Parts: sequence; C-alpha cells; structure tokens
Amino acid sequence: MPGDIDAFVALGANLGDGAATLRAAAAGLAALPRTRLIARSGLYRSAPIESRGPDYWNAVVRLRTGLAAEALLDALLAIEATHGRLRPAGEINAPRTLDLDLLLYGSFELRTPRLTLPHPRMAQRAFVLAPLSEVWPEGTIDATPVAQLAARCIAQGQTIDRIGPL
Repeated sequence: MPGDIDAFVALGANLGDGAATLRAAAAGLAALPRTRLIARSGLYRSAPIESRGPDYWNAVVRLRTGLAAEALLDALLAIEATHGRLRPAGEINAPRTLDLDLLLYGSFELRTPRLTLPHPRMAQRAFVLAPLSEVWPEGTIDATPVAQLAARCIAQGQTIDRIGPL
C-alpha cells in the first residue's frame, strides 16, 4: 500500500478477561480497512499507574495503515466501544475493559483536542515501552532507545512481567 504509515497502538485492559480482550482487539485492528498488522508484542501484566483496580494486561501492535490519524483514532474508539469501554464522567484512568492508545503515527506530530502525537506519556510508562521495544527494536524517543527508556522505568520501580504471546 503506497503512502502508508507505520502506526503503533498500545492495548490495555484490567476488567474482565483482559488477555482474551487484547487478542480480540488485535484481530479487530488487523481487520481495519487499508491496514495491515505488521507485528505484535508479547502479552504483559503490570501494576496500575495513576489508576486503581486489578493489574493490567498490556501489549503493543505495529500497523501499516492508509487511514489518516484521526480516522485511525475513530476506529480505535469503535473497537473499544465494541468491547464495552465506558468513560465515566470525571474519572481519569478508571479501570477499563479495553484501552487502545495511538502512540505514534509515523513521525507525525499533532496536537488537537482529540489527539496528541506522539502520545505524551509513553516515554514514562514501562507498560508501553517494554512491548513497544519488541515491535520497534530500532525505535528511539528523543534520541534514547525505547528499550533503554523501558529499563529506566523498571529501575524506578514500575513493575511489568512478560507473560507470553499475544
């Protein structure tokens, strides 16, 4: 698909059968129009950060897509809704059945009321960085390798365990 962009999406869930939900969400992402799933990380468990509830299931997928960034965001929100995602008013980082975050969309930078690219907090979260380093081993954020950023977060006390394949 000429003109396609590599996009990276973080998947997370801490309500219901999180592992099964992430697998179903990855299948949903692979089925999006003008989109191919290029790589998927392993499946991880992590303790909540700035959140409450049970541990999270986490993963990252790499897509090649012809969808515009906001169209891809709309698709992510639709997949979340299919899996029962609720956004309670006034609650930030509430427990969720599924969370899909667009981390990177090529090298594009964007700041709109709906979407900020690159994702503003990804470089501070081991649950994003560890799986991201699997699907983007050559990746850097602000000239620092993604794997090194993940190791830094873990050294600062963030817990994450690789469970197996997604």
